[in-house]
Amino acid sequence: MKTNLFATTMFAAAAMASSAFAETWKVDPGHTEVRVYYSHAGFSRQSIEFGTVEGELEFTEGAVADAKANFSIPVSSVVTGNDQFNSDIVGEALFNEANFPIVQFVSTSVEQTGDKTLNVVGDLTIKDVSKPATFEVTVNGYGEHPVGQFFDYYKGQWLGITATTKIKASDWEMGAFFPPNGDELEIVINAELKAQ
Repeated sequence: MKTNLFATTMFAAAAMASSAFAETWKVDPGHTEVRVYYSHAGFSRQSIEFGTVEGELEFTEGAVADAKANFSIPVSSVVTGNDQFNSDIVGEALFNEANFPIVQFVSTSVEQTGDKTLNVVGDLTIKDVSKPATFEVTVNGYGEHPVGQFFDYYKGQWLGITATTKIKASDWEMGAFFPPNGDELEIVINAELKAQ
């Protein structure tokens, strides 16, 4: 769920960029966070994180309809802070990483809903089940990165976004521990991307 869930965010942010931006954008792994929130039997709101996102966004000014985003997340990159819980999540009852090692998101359309907001629709694939998902994306910033004045890596053009969506675990055949923990999962992606 560091979904290619992440793919959606990239796509939306790029749609807000100016013509001076490059056509290919890649994720900054050090400043990309994908979290999945769930209810722990109604007693607390918990989250898990996926630490690796792969893929890229292709976008050309004036051709938003032709933009393409294809991102994937290795299930094995899950981080919970508890080794046993990590094993449970990648195990057969939930993500079944042995048979379905990748979560993927491929964008299909984008709609601008405000000056810095968009809805990005695409196919989310978990455990070989593909269903549509819509991410609400906010563009936090784009242009020259302020940190570029201190570190060469941050020179150039950047995009910063937050993307959120809610899905039902049962729709992607993740029935273990549900419904005791409810059926809703909220995916929140915060990411920075650098123009190549």
